[in-house]
Amino acid sequence: MTEYFEVHERDGAARIGELRLADPLTTPALADEVVTDAGSLWPEDSEVPDGDESTLTVLPHRGLPAGTPEEVEDTFAVDYPDVDYPSAAVVSPETATAHGTDAYVLSNASGYAGHAAAFVDAVISTREATPADTALYLPGVATPGNVATLVYAGADLVDTDRAVLRGTQGFYQATDGEYFLEDLDELPCACPACQQSRDEFDREDCAEHNQRALAAELARVRRRVRDGSLRDYIEGQARHDQWLTATFRRLDQQYSYLEQRTPVVRREEITAATDDTLRRVEIQRFAERVTTRYRNRFSSPLVLVPCSAKKPYSESQSHGQYHDVIQWRAHVASMTSPIGVVPQELECTYPAQHYDSVVTGEWTATEIEFVSDVLEAYLRRNDYPEVIAHVPPEGYREIVERAAADLDVDPVFTVDDHPTTSESLSNLAAELEGELTYPKREREHNTIRAIADYQFGDGAGDDLFDDLHTESRYPKLRLTDADGEQLAAMVPEYGVLSLTLAGGRRWVESDVPVKRVEIDDFVPHGSVLAPGVVDASDSIRPGDEVVIEGSAAFGVGRAAMSGPEMVESTRGIASEVRHVDER
Repeated sequence: MTEYFEVHERDGAARIGELRLADPLTTPALADEVVTDAGSLWPEDSEVPDGDESTLTVLPHRGLPAGTPEEVEDTFAVDYPDVDYPSAAVVSPETATAHGTDAYVLSNASGYAGHAAAFVDAVISTREATPADTALYLPGVATPGNVATLVYAGADLVDTDRAVLRGTQGFYQATDGEYFLEDLDELPCACPACQQSRDEFDREDCAEHNQRALAAELARVRRRVRDGSLRDYIEGQARHDQWLTATFRRLDQQYSYLEQRTPVVRREEITAATDDTLRRVEIQRFAERVTTRYRNRFSSPLVLVPCSAKKPYSESQSHGQYHDVIQWRAHVASMTSPIGVVPQELECTYPAQHYDSVVTGEWTATEIEFVSDVLEAYLRRNDYPEVIAHVPPEGYREIVERAAADLDVDPVFTVDDHPTTSESLSNLAAELEGELTYPKREREHNTIRAIADYQFGDGAGDDLFDDLHTESRYPKLRLTDADGEQLAAMVPEYGVLSLTLAGGRRWVESDVPVKRVEIDDFVPHGSVLAPGVVDASDSIRPGDEVVIEGSAAFGVGRAAMSGPEMVESTRGIASEVRHVDER
C-alpha cells in the first residue's frame, strides 16, 4: 500500500506520477534532492530513522551485487518496518516483494547496465513483484543518452551519480552518447555550464553539463509520455547505442509485460519509421485480433488494395477511385505496413487510422514477411468466392503470392503498372462484372458486428447485436434494439463502440466474456478511484470498455488502468464512468 506515490498517466510501462512529498515531485524525475539514505545494515544494525514528508527515506538495507545466489539473498533479507512517512525499500529482482513502501530501489542497478537481457529481466521481475502503484528507482545508471530507455522500461526515479562521475572522468554526455572532452573542439550545448570558451571548460564544468543535460532529457521524456509517443522517440534516439537498441528489442519480446500496460485506444499517431515498429504492442495486437477475431460476413469477392497516406483510407483519392469501380460489389481489405491487413469495417479502429509510415516505394524483407503472414492467417480464417489483388506489382504481389502459396486460393491480379490507371481500373471492373451490390443496411450492420468482434472477442458481434438496428451515418453510427433503445455508438476517433447502460446489461447477460470492475457499496460519479475497486478482470487494458458493478450501482465506462493494476493500486483513477444507475 502506498500513500505517497500516485500514477497519473501511462504510456506502456512508462508513467507520469507524483511523489507526494511536502513539495510534490513529478516523475520520472531525478531523485538526488529528495532521497535520504538511512544507511546500510552491513556494518551494524541501524535504527529506523524518524523521517518526514519532505524526503523519500530509503530504509536501512543490505544491498547485494547483481548475480548474488538467491539462497544468499534470502539469508540476508531485510524485514522492513511500517513507517508513516515516504519510504523506499532496497530489493533485488530475485527477492523483490511488497514491503508497504512507496518506492523500491533496485539494488546494484548499475550492474545490469550494458547487458540488455539482464537489465530487462531485472526491471520486469522487480516491477511485477512490487505493487503497481509504487515507484521504481534505478540508482547510478542514468545518462542523457539512456534515460529515455530506462523510463520506457519502467523506471520512475533516477539520479545524477553516473552523469557526474563520467563528467569528472572527462566524458561529455549528450542524448546521442558521450565524447572525450579532449576531442571536442567546441561545446555542442547552450546550457549555462557551456557558456564559456572551450579552453576554460574543465571536468567540473563537464560534470555540471552532464547533470543539466540529464535533467533536460528527463523533461523531454515526460513530455513524450504525456503525448503517448515515447516509443516513437525511443526507436530513433536509442540507435546511437547498441545496448539501448538491444534493450528495447528485448522489451518487445516481453509482450505480456508491455501489452498489459499499453492502451487499446489513444489519439496519438504511430510513426512507422523502422522495422522495429512491426514489433510494437499496438501493431501486434491489431494483427492478432484481425486474424483470430474478425470474421467476414459478406458473400462477395475479396478485393485487396494498397493503403493510402490519408486516413481513414476511404477518404483518400485513390480509394475513392477504387470505390467508384467496386460500388459495394466486393469486400475490400487494405494491405499496409506496419498494420498488416485492414478489413474495410475496421479502417477507423485504432491503430488503422492512427499511423504514418515512411514511403520509399520498396518493401523490406521484414515487412514482406510480416504482412504476408498476416494475410495468410486472414485468408485461412475467412472464405471468399474469389480473391482479387488490385495492388502494385512491387512488393505487394510477392506478399499475396506468398500468403496464397499454401492455401486453396488462386488470386487474380488486375494491376500491371499502377492501381489507379485507367487500364488497371478497367481490369478490376471487368473482374467484378455481374457481381451484385450489397445494401447499405448490410454494410452498416456488418461494420458494427466486426468492430464488436475485434473489441469484445470472437463471436461478440452476433451474440451482442443479433437484433441490430443502426441510426445516423458512418462513422458515427448508433445502435438500437428492436424497441428503439440505444445500445451503443461508434466512436469515430477510435473506431470502437461506446456502450450505454442497456448495452452493458446486454453484455453481462450474453455469453461474451465481460470485462468487469467490481466496486464497493457506493455510486460512482465521473470516475471510479482505485481504492473503491474490490476486483477487476485480468483481461482489462487501459482504454477498454468495462462494466462497473457493485451492490449500489451498475455502470459502464472506459478503463484508465489495467485490471491487475486496479486491484493492486490504492491511488489513482481506475476507470472513467460514462453512465451509471443506482440500484
